[in-house]
Amino acid sequence: MRNLKILNKKEIKGILALIKKQWDAKIDLDYAFLQDKENKIYIINKDFAKIQLDKLRINNIGLYFGQIRNNELRLSIEGSQLIGKEAKNNVLEITKEQSRDWLRGEDLEIEQKIKGFVLLKHNNDFFGTGKVKDNKILNFVPKGRRIRISE
Repeated sequence: MRNLKILNKKEIKGILALIKKQWDAKIDLDYAFLQDKENKIYIINKDFAKIQLDKLRINNIGLYFGQIRNNELRLSIEGSQLIGKEAKNNVLEITKEQSRDWLRGEDLEIEQKIKGFVLLKHNNDFFGTGKVKDNKILNFVPKGRRIRISE
């Protein structure tokens, strides 16, 4: 298993504080949090502590939740879906056409004056987070998860 560190309560509170600061979402995530050397955060059911990991060959464990860089949290698509309904700030409603462009891996042009990472939402669906820079939302959808849509 990759070198994953199990986060303590103080470190988890730090992640929840970033969520509160960036999206004004007060959320209770009843999971164990793991962090790798690249500051990627994974969540897993707390019952995993009952498993004797030393007797297993594991390549990966948990759900990729997001990554911390420069004291900011960039949520994965699944991370955005977990906290999106509670978010009060930095949530951008996008059109159906924009959601298709986003899932293709394209950056989005915007006119709103917002900063930092934003959650992208269409109707009740959350599509992940993007970083606002120069009137654009930079796309972080991994190439392997992009959708090829023919018109």
